Amino acid sequence: MPALAERLNRVPVAASVQMTIKARALRAEGKNVISLTIGEPNFATPPHAVEAAHQAALRGETKYPPQDGTPALKAAVQRKFKRDSGLDYALDEICVSNGGKQCIYNALMATVDPGDEVVIPVPYWSAYSLMTELMGGVPVFVTCPQNNGFKPRAEDIEAAITPKTKWLMLNNPNNPTGAACSAAEMRAIADVMVKHPHVWIMSDDMYEHLVFDGFQHATIAQVAPELRDRTLTVSGVSKTYAMTGWRIGFAGGPKNLIKAMVNMQGQVSAGVSTVGQAAAVAALDGPQDGVQEQIVAYKRRRDFVVAALNQCPGINCHNPEGAFYVFPNIAGCLGKTTAGGRLLDTDLDFCMALLEEQLVATVHGAAYGMSPYLRISTATDDAALADACQRIRIFCDGLH
Repeated sequence: MPALAERLNRVPVAASVQMTIKARALRAEGKNVISLTIGEPNFATPPHAVEAAHQAALRGETKYPPQDGTPALKAAVQRKFKRDSGLDYALDEICVSNGGKQCIYNALMATVDPGDEVVIPVPYWSAYSLMTELMGGVPVFVTCPQNNGFKPRAEDIEAAITPKTKWLMLNNPNNPTGAACSAAEMRAIADVMVKHPHVWIMSDDMYEHLVFDGFQHATIAQVAPELRDRTLTVSGVSKTYAMTGWRIGFAGGPKNLIKAMVNMQGQVSAGVSTVGQAAAVAALDGPQDGVQEQIVAYKRRRDFVVAALNQCPGINCHNPEGAFYVFPNIAGCLGKTTAGGRLLDTDLDFCMALLEEQLVATVHGAAYGMSPYLRISTATDDAALADACQRIRIFCDGLH
């Protein structure tokens, strides 16, 4: 049989996907599994966005779209960047992709050569390191400890930068921790980056609207306009508008980088679904009531889950500023044996035993570069979260 490419050895399937598959398999066996593995809102897409897609299809907007996005959506994205962050992007400084993930992939594909380094704060969304490695780049990890709220420290970023550094990746609020940097904290990072003009800066703002307790989201091109010409600001409609399946992401950045990204996209998938783009226009420009409803729900769930987990023996859970994840420390559970007789040496052991014995699916912290932690998604209904937390408590009570 002909061989597959060697690069496949560098990119295993993401752990969140693997755990989701395991949970689905157990459900198929008739078991009552609660899955807290996937970052997907349990809300419906706004009705006006669905209707906009329907009307676009009826109008015959079903042909090949421009590779960089329809004029209508690019204009809506232009308004969104100005409205939310005070960022002024020309239309040729904006592109639309199949989800924010493809924006990131296109950018790295257009810039990273073998041996180039990409500085990634830890914990991190695994796609950053996997994409870097797929392209022959070298991830350089910067630890963001819990005692600093899981936020990157400017001095640690500076220590990680070398002449080979091509990108700094920022994810604010962060997946998997929900941690978010304030404008002042972002300014401190910007002061470091001003000294390193050879480095691109990626600002992944996919969770930008999902913040709590009066927190004000800030993106680096906003707080440091002098870095605008080498900053790529990425967002989309997936999380804010519960539109994960529509696959609409977008980015704003310098014209030469955007042009290169559109070229890369042309080699992979060309333009993005026309009806999906019509829906995204309606989501961005239409009523925002649903966003506020989500924020209220996610804050309520965060408060409940953090309090419940902190009642579990051996678990310490940080209270995040945003997103819909919590990232509890389970160090106090390791070295113990479960009620089912399994010794817990690692956070992966904890996840697997929790799934097998209590039918709760989570993702181990090692998948995001930091142990011993779990990522728990609160993007599910309140009743399921309450049941899951009760099962986790039973699991922890049974450790000995």
